Amino acid sequence: MCDDQFTRSQWYAVARIEDLPAGGRRSTMLLDQDIELSNSNGVIASRARTKSGAATPLPTQVRYGHIFTTLSDSPRDLFAMPEFDEPGRRLVTAGAIAVSCSGLRVVENFLDMAHFPFVHTGILGEEPHTDVAEYDVELREDVDEVWATKCEFYQPKAAAAAEGGQLTRYMYRVAQPFSTVLYKTCPIREGAWDLVGLFIQPKTETECDVHSFVLVFDDSNSDNSLLQFQQMIFMQDRMILENQVPAKLPLDPRLELPTRADASSIAFRRWLKAHGQTYGVSPLA
Repeated sequence: MCDDQFTRSQWYAVARIEDLPAGGRRSTMLLDQDIELSNSNGVIASRARTKSGAATPLPTQVRYGHIFTTLSDSPRDLFAMPEFDEPGRRLVTAGAIAVSCSGLRVVENFLDMAHFPFVHTGILGEEPHTDVAEYDVELREDVDEVWATKCEFYQPKAAAAAEGGQLTRYMYRVAQPFSTVLYKTCPIREGAWDLVGLFIQPKTETECDVHSFVLVFDDSNSDNSLLQFQQMIFMQDRMILENQVPAKLPLDPRLELPTRADASSIAFRRWLKAHGQTYGVSPLA
């Protein structure tokens, strides 16, 4: 059972709205706790289940196309994404994809631009465009989030709507330990950002479900095309993630050697350490 209070205080996506139709029930796990979701005539509820079958109601809310719950009686606020209220945007969700590693590993991989040319060759990167330019990293104390800004990387096909290669501008946001959002240059609307996000459901310390979404301006691609593009990218990442050793995220800087390109990863790990994160991380030596 998870006794990490920072982890317990967060909200977690545990299903898409469409995965729980009226009258439906769904069993899953969150932080080593069995939970059950139900939809009774549009009223969505979450409950923690004990081995004896007893049920304890959990706080529940529906936002960003997903059902969120928490194991805390006094959770932190769910982070804001006002882009979800902007007219003209399209939301496409992928449903849960199981990954055998710490959910924190998934977040860190999401922040890493250096792997683009080698893992997502011909899509998010290609040789000889392999250098990661310096970018800014900050802890936004008012919302307690890690942000990386002024990120730039050449991409042959940055999005499903992209036509040809472009220098793509990025912002990365770690809104919660297991929730991260990428803001990237919209290829068809000047000055706008497309959003790609991961809501990670840590089932155990080394097993997680990844709920992904894209929120974009795109008038030409079908939902299926947008979904296939993002799933192709993530399945390439999953092969890497499930072969990382250890499966948990190391917080001891001696266990993995960072480089200049890892500035966001370094900030992420320091932020976790500052909050006393113990769930899903390798113990400090």
